[in-house]
Amino acid sequence: MKKMTTLALVAIMALSASAAKKKAPAKDANKPVFTTIKENPITSIKDQNRSGTCWDYSTLSFFEAEILKATGKSYDLDESFVANKTYMDRAIQVVRFHGDCQFSQGGSAEDVLHTLKTHGIVPQGIMPFPGSLYGDSLNNFNEFFGQMEPYVAAIAKSSARKISNQWKVGLQGILDAYLGKCPEKFTFEGKEYTPKSFMASLGINLDDYVSITSYTHHPFYSTFAVEVQDNWRFPQSYNLPMDEMMRVIDNAVENGYTIAWGGDVSEEGFTRNGLAYAVDGKAAQSLAGSDMARWLNLAQDKKRNIIDSLGCKVPEVKPTQEMRQERFDNWELTDDHGMLIYGVAKDQYGKEYYLVKNSWGETGAYKGIWYMTKDYIALNTMDFLINKNAIPADIRKKLGI
Repeated sequence: MKKMTTLALVAIMALSASAAKKKAPAKDANKPVFTTIKENPITSIKDQNRSGTCWDYSTLSFFEAEILKATGKSYDLDESFVANKTYMDRAIQVVRFHGDCQFSQGGSAEDVLHTLKTHGIVPQGIMPFPGSLYGDSLNNFNEFFGQMEPYVAAIAKSSARKISNQWKVGLQGILDAYLGKCPEKFTFEGKEYTPKSFMASLGINLDDYVSITSYTHHPFYSTFAVEVQDNWRFPQSYNLPMDEMMRVIDNAVENGYTIAWGGDVSEEGFTRNGLAYAVDGKAAQSLAGSDMARWLNLAQDKKRNIIDSLGCKVPEVKPTQEMRQERFDNWELTDDHGMLIYGVAKDQYGKEYYLVKNSWGETGAYKGIWYMTKDYIALNTMDFLINKNAIPADIRKKLGI
């Protein structure tokens, strides 16, 4: 009887296992499976929340990685300090131009570099935590800029023949009310610093950083200010052919450096789930079925549904120098977002992607990390900040740096 019971139990278990196996969902061959090729150390994922400060978060993340590489020490640098200094500087320019330039939340990597050089920096925890001054748990610039934009516009467009400097006092009050007051001195880990002396203690040389871009409306191997509104300081970028621009990124990652990347994430191929592909729209539509409306006539969400269903088998365009220039000139390539490139991975079909740190918190399938194909980066890069020592020697020679 005991033997019969045991056999019955074994049979039931076998049937259950068989049924479970049948119910298991089939593997999606289109879902990417990544193998990391190179991954450089970075600091933790941050969340810019409802603020247009990707330029601030991504570039400070870049400098945190630079400090980590140079010294082995991990710091969390304060974005609010940079924003406080930057928005005052930008308002001053808008007033000088009598309002004939843009005042907005956006910025560039140059704003962070300029702040570090001119004002220094403080670690997180010295100034109020983002959002805490107005009862939020993270940044929310809706009310903040609702106050600040009309204030700056009123000064810049004033009909007065002469204005006083008191407008700066008023604006500083708004900045301090929403971001916190920047300290003149502070104590960190038992030592007293000024923002400038703290910056000097971090172990990096701020003269080591240069900006790279790639367009044909300026000569290669020369410098120019990329013509987008958030480059309001008119920083100079070195202009390289596209293939050499990509060599710089690959060389940097291979040699342990990260890249403060600025570019376009408004393309259909940039998903909210942590992937980015330089989608070939016509080929994608063909693969998805001939009964579908033409790709260009599809709504954005339907295009993204197709991309999600195709996964890593989504067909990509092959970027060219001419394509980059055309998209820049016709406004298709826009200056949307700043992120941090820090590694390289490949999927199960051998396609290579950059590991890219975002500043939207631990969102998406990869907890705040995006896998962006090399073709996507080649096609959608506006410019990027990099340590000049990460540039291949032959390209540095051509640039004279």
